[in-house]
Amino acid sequence: MIADIVLDDIVRRALMEDLQGGDLTTEATVAPDTRAVARATAKSDLVVCGADVFACVFLTVDPGLRVEALVEDGERAEAGTPVWTVEGKARSILLGERTALNFVQRMSGIATQARRYVDALPAGCRTRVTDTRKTTPGLRALERYAVRCGGAYNHRDALGAGVLIKDNHIEAAGGIEPAIRRAQERAPHTVRIEIEVESLAGLDEALAAGADIVMLDNFADSELVTALERTRGRAIVEVSGGITLDRIERLGELGVDVISVGALTHSVRSADIALDIERLGGA
Repeated sequence: MIADIVLDDIVRRALMEDLQGGDLTTEATVAPDTRAVARATAKSDLVVCGADVFACVFLTVDPGLRVEALVEDGERAEAGTPVWTVEGKARSILLGERTALNFVQRMSGIATQARRYVDALPAGCRTRVTDTRKTTPGLRALERYAVRCGGAYNHRDALGAGVLIKDNHIEAAGGIEPAIRRAQERAPHTVRIEIEVESLAGLDEALAAGADIVMLDNFADSELVTALERTRGRAIVEVSGGITLDRIERLGELGVDVISVGALTHSVRSADIALDIERLGGA
């Protein structure tokens, strides 16, 4: 779930962007007392995500609207399936239409992509697919929720949520060992120390320094076999970099603990959802 205070802020900022000059077309063409019902329909097969956001947009525009979710978040919907409805003043529905669709199309696209990656894992596999911080600025809470609806997991939510030592940290700290040592001395005792390595030599140094999690960046499958043999039981193994859908099954078979995939959020295609209005009455 997304905290109401977070959701309200995101939605209000999006509506301000779209409605700061009013809606000239709606005001010019639709009578104030016209009532309508609108149905949001999946135009392609997808994993549904965004019920709370959809409702929040329309209820922020007009608390008198009635919004109903017909399919639960995280469920699959075939093309042609009605997903949400909104009923009330036609003007109010038109004011919120584009903003609501922008959110749920993006979120459902992410959820659908995440489900593809999760479904590609071998049956019974304990490997986790996670996202990264490669999210749309200001929309991380929504996109992270969509990843979870797709059955995948979230990596650290923000820089303060965990220690992840990457290549630039290593360079600035003077090497792998001093970077890990300083992190161990300064990080809270509740936090694991994760470090990104780009070679087997770097892996050996990270393990010797006591890293809790090693992120193997852009390792070929042949290198991963060796890395897993050296690491087994000593640290959690995460793989990242160049992760494509067709590699997921093999990575799961190798037994890596975590696969982090930036493509779950940074380049996903929005789902195809349409909102169609039916006039119920009025002047």
